[in-house]
Amino acid sequence: MDTSRTPVGPAGRTLGEALAEGTVLLDGGLSNQLEAQGCDLSGSLWSARLLADAPHQIEAAHAAYARAGAQVLITASYQATFEGFARQGVGADRAAALLAGSVEAARRAGAVTGSEHWVAASVGPYGAMLADGSEYRGRYGLTVRELVRFHRPRARTLAEAGPDALALETVPDVLEAEALLEVVQELDVPVWLSYSVAGDRTRAGQPLAEAFGLAAGVDQVVAVGVNCCDPADADRAVETAAEVSGKPVVVYPNSGERWDAGARRWTGSGTFEAGRVRGWQRAGARLVGGCCRVGPSSIAALAERLRPGA
Repeated sequence: MDTSRTPVGPAGRTLGEALAEGTVLLDGGLSNQLEAQGCDLSGSLWSARLLADAPHQIEAAHAAYARAGAQVLITASYQATFEGFARQGVGADRAAALLAGSVEAARRAGAVTGSEHWVAASVGPYGAMLADGSEYRGRYGLTVRELVRFHRPRARTLAEAGPDALALETVPDVLEAEALLEVVQELDVPVWLSYSVAGDRTRAGQPLAEAFGLAAGVDQVVAVGVNCCDPADADRAVETAAEVSGKPVVVYPNSGERWDAGARRWTGSGTFEAGRVRGWQRAGARLVGGCCRVGPSSIAALAERLRPGA
């Protein structure tokens, strides 16, 4: 990657430089904030539908996290794919514009505080496009080659929109991680690689040491870790990610509730606590935040914990 062209935040630092200097705070779950704003997220496009129907709601959700102290805003492109849009009658050109718009919305929202911030364009897994919970299982029956062909157009479109990084997130399977890393090495943008895990394995059942090790020799990867998993599983994964990859660790678990794909709702009780961040930091985490069901109040609590002297 040509580092002279690496995107920088408003203060002139790249995200990688910021991670080398200290802990950076991510946002929380976009969907729960949109629902709190009264948005209907039913349907296969989930929050991505609002990129077309109500982009002001997307921007407002990002702004809520920026005001809470988030320094990195993750775009609403997790479930936005050319294939998914096509099923809803949206052509390729319009889909590309909506993907680019997701980056623009986050960028505008990040400017509301005047503080240093970065925008990460979400590249969700193949299973998110299926909208049937497959991103929590992996093992789609596709080859690495087929997954490369699926991910390449969207990753390229998002990279061309000018984010500070790509978030390769909620990856359930080592095979998909291989495909994503192959795709992004064609692009001139930093990335982080984040798996969804269960216990000490990926959702597809591979050992985490194997999964995290894929990123060890890829200079483009500025952080590796986990997201959208139980907070207790995140606690255990951080140290492994740091040891195996030699890179800063990214960690943003969900609330601890569980997603029922059939009923399309969350069940159980939340276990996310801002106090966990100290343990994450000691184990090597530098990019921290929350995922599904972790809202602005929880991100504000993390921001308070990360203040110097707190």
